[in-house]
Amino acid sequence: MKRYSRQMLFAPIGKNGQKKLQDSTVLVVGAGALGTVICNHLVRAGVGTLRLVDRDYVEMSNLQRQMLFDEQDVKDAVPKAIAAKNKLKQINSDVTIEAIVTNVTGENILELIETADAVLDGTDNFATRYLLNDICFKENIPFSYGGVVGSRGMTAFFIPNQTPCLRCLINENAEGGQTCDTVGVISPAVDIVSSLQVTEVLKYLTNNLHHLRNTFFTFDGWYNQTYNMKFSQPNPSCLTCGLHKYPALFKNNQQEETVLCGRSTVQIHRRHSMDLAYWSKRLTAVATVQQTPFLLKVHFDEGIQFAIFPDGRVLVQGTEDIGKARTWYDRYIGS
Repeated sequence: MKRYSRQMLFAPIGKNGQKKLQDSTVLVVGAGALGTVICNHLVRAGVGTLRLVDRDYVEMSNLQRQMLFDEQDVKDAVPKAIAAKNKLKQINSDVTIEAIVTNVTGENILELIETADAVLDGTDNFATRYLLNDICFKENIPFSYGGVVGSRGMTAFFIPNQTPCLRCLINENAEGGQTCDTVGVISPAVDIVSSLQVTEVLKYLTNNLHHLRNTFFTFDGWYNQTYNMKFSQPNPSCLTCGLHKYPALFKNNQQEETVLCGRSTVQIHRRHSMDLAYWSKRLTAVATVQQTPFLLKVHFDEGIQFAIFPDGRVLVQGTEDIGKARTWYDRYIGS
């Protein structure tokens, strides 16, 4: 326990709170900017089990703000969940870390949240956030939301049957607008949002419920603006926390083609699995192939790349045109 001595000296946590943390399981969805800071804090705080899920791999543009990655991860094309686990185990080997490389969908979300005491949002899209929101409120699990773009951040901690949900505060039809891939982001804003997310989860897990913020907090660190919107009562007409219909759970969240905003990438997910060794052998004759234990990178002369994952996903990189991506996919992968 010497590792946590300074944390236990903090009276609201103490020895009893530390024991509660060590007995807790948390799910973090997304191992990018928010997720890496979240995981760093949780592992150093001594949470017992960390389950980390991410669908992507490390690229050079990530290093500016995604604190658990380095240049070697980029060279090796390591999936973010695996690269994060490798770093986190060096920070605290006593924490059980489950790294899962997959796309979170309505089909697998129930399995992913199993045994979780809290869920933290490290994602970059509202489709997944609404999915997390709905499954958390259906299964009575707290949900820590966070978002950041430019120098602006926002966060809230939602508790089923006590607070409104994300859908009450941010209408699903209003999503869109600026993203990190279109207007950029500064690392300090990421750190602030993630730290606030984890702070609320630590309060909850150590049973300091009377200290929860109970607001939707937003700030702009560059232009020195902050705003705290106190939670109202849950909206009785909300499809999630009012009517208990949980619409995100019944959508087709695993679309065959998805444009990854600002990345010049289209994700195509038509198969349930792909044998990397088979596709490496098949595509070597027409492209430069780099196989890792976790994915296959395929470089074509025309400036198009494939990233092929064992779970059946293919990232077609070099275009945001779904039609063009389909053409390349059909040409080399087939239907």
